[in-house]
Amino acid sequence: MKRLTTIFITALLFSLQGACQSSNEGNKEAEADAQANLTPLEVPAQNGLERAYFASGCFWCVEAVYESVKGVKESISGYSGGHTENPTYESSNTGRTGHAEAVEIIYDPEVVSFATLVDVYFGSQNVTQVNGQGPDRGSQYRSIIFYQNEEQKKIIDEKVAEQEKIHGEGKVAAQIMPFQKFWVGEKYHQDYEKLNPNNPYIRNVSIPRLKRFQKKFPHLLKENEEH
Repeated sequence: MKRLTTIFITALLFSLQGACQSSNEGNKEAEADAQANLTPLEVPAQNGLERAYFASGCFWCVEAVYESVKGVKESISGYSGGHTENPTYESSNTGRTGHAEAVEIIYDPEVVSFATLVDVYFGSQNVTQVNGQGPDRGSQYRSIIFYQNEEQKKIIDEKVAEQEKIHGEGKVAAQIMPFQKFWVGEKYHQDYEKLNPNNPYIRNVSIPRLKRFQKKFPHLLKENEEH
């Protein structure tokens, strides 16, 4: 009887765990649907410069990739895509804020187009990896492309279709979301790769990712700049 009771309790716990996981997955899907139905907010150009927003794993890596692209004036690490106010590195890493590590790209549209920035996005990541890039796993590292207007969304949809021809329909992991707000990350995250070249993660993950991108897209790199 004791053995049967133990088996019953174990089965009940597994059942409850499965129910919790299903509930959590359902909540995440509902949250993603709610986010996708929001009206995108457009950030006005300043001094001829425009802004774009992407999430693609660790923001240290993504910031460095975009800063190597000609026409990009600044790449800022932060958080976007979630439902909480004033997210932090610690809170976003719990996976419960809905936010992903993201970057704000300030660029000159006369030099580099939004479409090219999307090419950079797909060309610098594992397109099919869900909820992460490389060793970084979790919803806070998921891939998201944010759009501010219908023109940008059309460009993104076309680029996703191109990627699906390469990788297979339904294989592209990136979410397409209307931009709402970007929260600038903590100061120590800014220019992290540049300022911490000997950090083990930077040496073993960030720099190899940057070099792979540079090798594939030499024509997009800033001239006369050491990488």
